[in-house]
Amino acid sequence: MPLDSLLDDIDASGGIPPVDRWAPEHAGEMDLLIAADGRWIHEGGVIARPRLVRLLSTILRREGDGSHWLVTPVEKQRVQVEDLAFIAVDAERDDQGDWHVVTNLGDQVRLDATHRLSVTATPSA
Repeated sequence: MPLDSLLDDIDASGGIPPVDRWAPEHAGEMDLLIAADGRWIHEGGVIARPRLVRLLSTILRREGDGSHWLVTPVEKQRVQVEDLAFIAVDAERDDQGDWHVVTNLGDQVRLDATHRLSVTATPSA
């Protein structure tokens, strides 16, 4: 499937693949760093296509040990995250009084016991 077709599918559905249910046997390392300021850096160069970063973000999974992986049904690749994978860039309260944050990649997340907001100092690295 061509990359642009995958990107269009993600844009149209806004959905997230079921990465929590995928258990691929093949694992490796990818030269990808998610910087503390939200940039995605592959092999030393910033990924300049926001839609590509969005696509990759939909297959990102954090394991219980804190490691981050890009996961597909057939393989997973470990990536480095300098601080946090996503940054809250906006927040608003809905009519029911629930808070929602918007991430740097456009996802909206309702804050609750599972999705908690944590404020950290930005690393100086």
